[in-house]
Amino acid sequence: EVQLVESGGGLVQPGGSLRLSCAASGFTFRLNPMSWVRQAPGKGLEWVSSITANGGTTSYADSVKGRFTAPRDNAENTLYLQLNSLKTEDTAMYYCATGWGAGSLGAVRGQGTQVTVSA
Repeated sequence: EVQLVESGGGLVQPGGSLRLSCAASGFTFRLNPMSWVRQAPGKGLEWVSSITANGGTTSYADSVKGRFTAPRDNAENTLYLQLNSLKTEDTAMYYCATGWGAGSLGAVRGQGTQVTVSA
């Protein structure tokens, strides 16, 4: 059974940073592209970033490009999301998911971790 467990969310001021983690189990993590998606209050699910199985290629939504990075550690079956220069509009529940790009929006997700950006 695929299990994804996100952690690391919290309350941060605008301009601050957070590092999210996603611990994966129940599937061959190193063979799967992975993504981060988010859902802001009252809005639909939004794709944030994707990384290929070997970590060689990443892709980011325009809204986070240059501020977020999403590396992975295949030895530890863990996906990360480094959030820098946070803005209030980044407030959302963040989920990791299997798959690449728009395909990850309908894929298995974890329970999510809340990121709140507020002064």
